[in-house]
Amino acid sequence: MRKFSFLFLIVMSVLQSCSKSSGNDSGAGAPTNLQVTAVVNPDNSGNVLFTATATNAVSYEFNFGNGSFLVVPSGVQTYKYTATDTYTVTVVAKSVSGQTVNKSVQVTINLPVALFWSDEFNTDGPPDPTKWGYDLGGDGWGNSELQYYTNRAENAIVQGGILKIKALKETFGGRIYTSARLLSLNKFAFTYGKVEVRAKIPSGVGTWPAIWMLGSNITTTPWPACGEIDIMEHRGSELNKIFGTLHYPGRSGGTADGRTITLANATTEFHIYKLEWSRSEIKIYANDQLVHTVINSTAIPFNRDFFFILNLAMGGTFGGSVDPAFSNATMEVDYVRVYK
Repeated sequence: MRKFSFLFLIVMSVLQSCSKSSGNDSGAGAPTNLQVTAVVNPDNSGNVLFTATATNAVSYEFNFGNGSFLVVPSGVQTYKYTATDTYTVTVVAKSVSGQTVNKSVQVTINLPVALFWSDEFNTDGPPDPTKWGYDLGGDGWGNSELQYYTNRAENAIVQGGILKIKALKETFGGRIYTSARLLSLNKFAFTYGKVEVRAKIPSGVGTWPAIWMLGSNITTTPWPACGEIDIMEHRGSELNKIFGTLHYPGRSGGTADGRTITLANATTEFHIYKLEWSRSEIKIYANDQLVHTVINSTAIPFNRDFFFILNLAMGGTFGGSVDPAFSNATMEVDYVRVYK
């Protein structure tokens, strides 16, 4: 009886020892030697083959850098990106005990762009009402501007394939100048893409033409929290000086985030004003000259829909004093195109 008890104790001791040894070998420690590779498909489809390996890992969580996450036990995953950008992809390897290690890689995606929306201004008459509305009035528009905005053909008309926004010296609505301010609010807005606007801007001291965008949430999130992208601004007192600017909390008004370049013949020839906007950066160009770059992030309000504004203001805090001899000026727009 005693011999049996002794043998039983020996067997139990051996079993417990094996159990402990098995536990130590089951991946309870943290993963090591994490390696991550990313192979971008050369067919410009946006597909990327990710492979993650690590010693002691039982699963891998992928953060694809665009808000998408996926747990992949094998560590091998093909993921399709739908926007051109550079993405930081972070992989977290996890052991059976829950311990983790992570590693990040960057992938650059270049997708072919296609025309997404445009107005070519090919139909004579009023601007297309399915694409453009009007801001109306003469309250200064927050900048002490001097014009009264109307929706009259005298101030905005499409002729010969060109949108013409005209500022006139005339008494109207208690103001001595009239003009027009077209906007695509509630008709067209978008997030990210490439914008091209071919335009010829007017001369004349006191004129203030602009091609710009505002966040579509402006009715619930007042400026500057809604964000503003000025693709092009010009003032007649500084001929050929093109402004590219962003406004947002902490960088608005006189402390806005912008730069300028000199563009020869800006008021006598058509030029292409361009915006390249992604989740990682915002670039403004005049023709192919880079005017300004801003690194985009979730800390600034440029990751939601924006709409267009085309206008010609008079005077104000930016336009300055108007030449007493001023009689009229015209901003001409050949097209507005958005590519995605």
